[in-house]
Amino acid sequence: MKYMLLVCGDDTADASGMAPVEPWVEEHGVRTGARLYGHRLRLPDTAVTVRVRDGEVLRTDGPFAETKEYVAGFDVVDCAGLEEAVRIAAQHPVATIGAMEVRPFWDEGLMEDAETAVRRIDGELTEAARERDVDRMTACYAQDVEAFGPAGVEAQSGIAAVRKAVEEWFATLTGPVHREVLDLRVRPGEGSTFSHALVRLRGTRVTGEPLDQVVRVSTGYRDTGFSWVIAHEHVSVPSAGTTGKEGS
Repeated sequence: MKYMLLVCGDDTADASGMAPVEPWVEEHGVRTGARLYGHRLRLPDTAVTVRVRDGEVLRTDGPFAETKEYVAGFDVVDCAGLEEAVRIAAQHPVATIGAMEVRPFWDEGLMEDAETAVRRIDGELTEAARERDVDRMTACYAQDVEAFGPAGVEAQSGIAAVRKAVEEWFATLTGPVHREVLDLRVRPGEGSTFSHALVRLRGTRVTGEPLDQVVRVSTGYRDTGFSWVIAHEHVSVPSAGTTGKEGS
């Protein structure tokens, strides 16, 4: 299980006799491999505290709390349990003059795995298309999404551009839009993942002509820490006779 070790300094403590940190990093980062990553932070007087109240961004120079103790750095460790994390924290030199806060990462078992998230988002897109719900559809995308359509269709950069493109597409159709996933393959990753799909779109154009089109969709997803969102999307029209399946 992963733990964050918050290295808490004390500006009233005498650090002249503190042991160097490098041997601790060598022991747990190189020899045992428990330390995954870590870094020092600059002093609190370089901090900027940001709050938003009633839509107004309030910026204050300095830390969010006035205290003699401050977070001087952090380390991420992967341990069998809390006791091992505490043991490693107790060996950190700063523990002798300051404090080490040991905090477990949010239980990954409570979070969606990549493939589950991708299939949930795909279901959201299908329902949003059927209901012509622009808000529900764009909620699946990151604010800085990059989306590319078939040849001749202008690329969209950012959620506002994607929203406009969805609204314009719905305006060419009347009634529900039926989105059927013919083939979906997910490539799970750590923090990001990709999927490739063949999607059939059916509906009725405002001119009365039927829409029945199969498109290939390649999608990149990002884990924000709270949910998965679409960060990159590329829609293309398969060549005649192709299915998009591997080996075809």
